[in-house]
Amino acid sequence: MTDADIEASKAPLLDHLIELRSRLIKSLLGFGIAFIFCFFVRKQIFNVLVWPFVWVAGPDSKLIYTQLLEFFITQLKLSLFGAAFISFPIVASQVYKFVAPGLYRHERNAFLPYLVATPVFFLLGAMLVYFVVWPMLVRFSLGMQQLAGPDTAQIELLPKVGEYLSLMMSLIFAFGIAFQLPVILTLLGRVGIITSRMLREKRRYFIVIAFVIAAVLTPPDVLSQSSLAIPLLALYEGSIIAVSIVEKKAAAARAASANPSATTPAE
Repeated sequence: MTDADIEASKAPLLDHLIELRSRLIKSLLGFGIAFIFCFFVRKQIFNVLVWPFVWVAGPDSKLIYTQLLEFFITQLKLSLFGAAFISFPIVASQVYKFVAPGLYRHERNAFLPYLVATPVFFLLGAMLVYFVVWPMLVRFSLGMQQLAGPDTAQIELLPKVGEYLSLMMSLIFAFGIAFQLPVILTLLGRVGIITSRMLREKRRYFIVIAFVIAAVLTPPDVLSQSSLAIPLLALYEGSIIAVSIVEKKAAAARAASANPSATTPAE
């Protein structure tokens, strides 16, 4: 490699680094603005997250904190959690704008739907936790309480604000990440790494893998694990259908390119 080649390669490299710095700054600004907004409305956000507990336990339910700064630190974690959720479209768009110039037109068109589908499926997982899984967990936990009696002590559920938020965030992230399964499998099917036939043949293995994933990502109780494993199995079946559709479209495109005269009207 000559000195002229080295000098010629410096300018594009510096341009890429400048572009990367610009995208990172915009992403951090978006995250910072979202964090400030979430911090100002942190109590309202926490009340929204507590609503499933209040809905099941009743209006007299309460959460506690036992350390001086515990609730404040919980609010900081909540602000970070909300900022990451809100700023994801901004960060994803900056990543796409940085990568897009290096892609062909058909590659950009193929990549964009998956970029849109990722937050949609994450939101579906979060909604499943909020409206289905979390009320079931609260109802199950409240059912384990014990009233005071002649020979028994009263056992009452008094969740701590920090533990409540940590468990809910863990479940939301676990379900949100697990719900990316159709996106990942469809993308792999589009590039030809997997096929719908392969997915059908490996279905019995995925049943075991789904429960293993649920055991790793959720708390050690059967209810939480089943609540994640069963939707994963449904998403896997949906992925088989999606990959089949992708294969049919790819086959039709190859047939059209191999026989272009068939697509043009005869004169």
